Amino acid sequence: MKENLERIINNSYSPYSKFKTACIVKMNNGQEFIGVNVENASFKNGLCAEQVAIAAAIAEGYSKEDFDEIHIYGDTNSFTYPCFLCRQLLLEFFDLNKQVYIYKKTDDTKVLTVNELCPYSFQLEEVKNG
Repeated sequence: MKENLERIINNSYSPYSKFKTACIVKMNNGQEFIGVNVENASFKNGLCAEQVAIAAAIAEGYSKEDFDEIHIYGDTNSFTYPCFLCRQLLLEFFDLNKQVYIYKKTDDTKVLTVNELCPYSFQLEEVKNG
């Protein structure tokens, strides 16, 4: 999987931060969707790689029950964790026990569950039962 991430990260559009990220979302049926970060001059309107990959799966007709695992890679020697907006997105589409694979340039890989990555998460049930 890391080889694919290393290949697609070159598609990142990151002229402002110069920080490239790539993501692959794997569905329960084995289908994969890719994403890279896409920046623009209005920094808040940029897209994270995770947002692009998840949105591509939804656009193809998948639903939240179909998401199996997510792989995230940053062009750095450190692990690139999802931002907090993307963590909330993971909570929306992935069960808490699903795995999040985080890579860095070296051969190191960290594997966490969504629950481990997002402790004390905000859930929709809190709003419904408010």
